[in-house]
Amino acid sequence: MRKLIALVIAASLMVILSFSMALAEKPGPGPVVVMETSEGTMMIMLDEKKAPKSVENFLRYVDEGFYNGTVFHRVISGFMIQGGGFDENMRRKDTHEAITNEANNGLENLRGTIAMARTPQVDSATSQFFINTVDNSFLNYRDSSDRGFGYAVFGRVIRGMDVADRIEGVKTNARNNMPLKNVVIEKVFRYKDK
Repeated sequence: MRKLIALVIAASLMVILSFSMALAEKPGPGPVVVMETSEGTMMIMLDEKKAPKSVENFLRYVDEGFYNGTVFHRVISGFMIQGGGFDENMRRKDTHEAITNEANNGLENLRGTIAMARTPQVDSATSQFFINTVDNSFLNYRDSSDRGFGYAVFGRVIRGMDVADRIEGVKTNARNNMPLKNVVIEKVFRYKDK
């Protein structure tokens, strides 16, 4: 009987140990940021496992308060909302150096994801980002050419997608897709559970 109890205990310990090891290897949810805008609040979970450089870069700007008082300066219905580069007077903000494009990380430009905005040059992203309001598969990584490299997704909206939809619906200047009335990113900060 004692041998049986000892075997059951040993087997239970092995199961608990293997479960604990599996948990240690499996990454938990990434950091979450809160984005308070003039249209409401969004919460965005970042994927630091698949997009470590993009997340580190974004959080650097968040921690510096860089995004506070910036605007969504490019809004295209049925596509995306873009911000993080201009203040309320449409002055371009000074940024840190550009980062390596992580578009080949397996994350797709699906509705609700956040990705790094860039110029036609592959490794040119700095502070600007966009939130996909629809699935935009044509922005995904296809190949390593300038045209095929795509845009790096580094997180997704987990609460407040209705806010992104509301921003998407604002009236814009037909010439440059700029909102006629500022949509302000009032504050962006890391979410901390209390």
